[in-house]
Amino acid sequence: MAITKEAVRERLQSVKAPNGGDLAASKNLSEIVVTDGKVFFSLTVDAAEAQAWEPVRKAAEQAVKAMPGVSSVLVALTAEKKGGAASAPPRPAPQQQAHSHGPRNTSIPGVGKIIAVASGKGGVGKSTTAVNLALGLRDLGLKVGLLDADIYGPSAPRLLAIKERPQAVGGRTLIPIEKFGLKIMSIGFLVDEETPMIWRGPMVMSAITQMLREVEWGELDVMVVDMPPGTGDAQLTLAQQVPLAGSVIVSTPQDLALVDARRGIAMFRRVDVPVLGLVENMSYFLCPKCGERTEIFSHGGTKAEASRLQVPFLGEVPLEPVIRETSDAGLPVVATKPDSPYAKIYREIAEKVRDQLGVAAARAAPRIVIE
Repeated sequence: MAITKEAVRERLQSVKAPNGGDLAASKNLSEIVVTDGKVFFSLTVDAAEAQAWEPVRKAAEQAVKAMPGVSSVLVALTAEKKGGAASAPPRPAPQQQAHSHGPRNTSIPGVGKIIAVASGKGGVGKSTTAVNLALGLRDLGLKVGLLDADIYGPSAPRLLAIKERPQAVGGRTLIPIEKFGLKIMSIGFLVDEETPMIWRGPMVMSAITQMLREVEWGELDVMVVDMPPGTGDAQLTLAQQVPLAGSVIVSTPQDLALVDARRGIAMFRRVDVPVLGLVENMSYFLCPKCGERTEIFSHGGTKAEASRLQVPFLGEVPLEPVIRETSDAGLPVVATKPDSPYAKIYREIAEKVRDQLGVAAARAAPRIVIE
């Protein structure tokens, strides 16, 4: 029997809010999203009432999970402060601050280092870079996971041509999809591509946290997190709450993109996450017919900015049709054209990232080649 959001809302009438009213009629209940038996919704409450609402969240989750046709449930409890002057997010306590590239306490069993791939704005090739960086780290002999944390615009399903749904264990823990030697999780595996995720920032953070901590990642040397673009509340909260060992900033070389890249670097520095370096994407174009090099976006701006801001420069990725074509086909260039010069560029970037993290390869990983 196909489950509907109307049926879920009806079931939630049996769950009582702290004030005694039924949850379905509560203004605290968000829009309900239902896709292939998977149910998502949030309860948005005042921060002072969060403790009282946690039993309600659990009761709602149990009530919906018991419905015929429901395969999994994600209920996020999002606590917000009441109106007033906005304040800056708190900095970590001095004893918790990371001033080096040393490990942080991830609280994720089996996961070694977590790195973020971020950009100050969308459209600079951040997700393509994240996927190929993860594959480059795999080629260095590391066990690698990839978390697509862009809730509003998940890219992993298309960039890796993944259409299957992750399996659940015990009704809550998900098994990541494995492809090209990576363990991968994305909200895009759980909802249809055209389903809009009309969620507030706190619910986005809750969903990302659950994808981190309620997934059987197994033993990983490195997890690459494809961050949402920008430097808003959701991105800053993610940078604060996820135990990041470092960040990689992706930018194109023109001045407008670099302004946003500076914001990204400032954000990570504010929450004491080491910036592992800058990548200049769409750095230049080589004509496939004549071989002439054209610097469409004023090549070299990212390298100069990295020098000015005293952060490492990780490399230049050209504006290349092969990279675009393989990405659109779900056959990333590092996995499917490992001997190409473009795959070499990504592996060189991965080497620099690995060296800064100080992660040693536990074993030699085979190259996965698709003809």
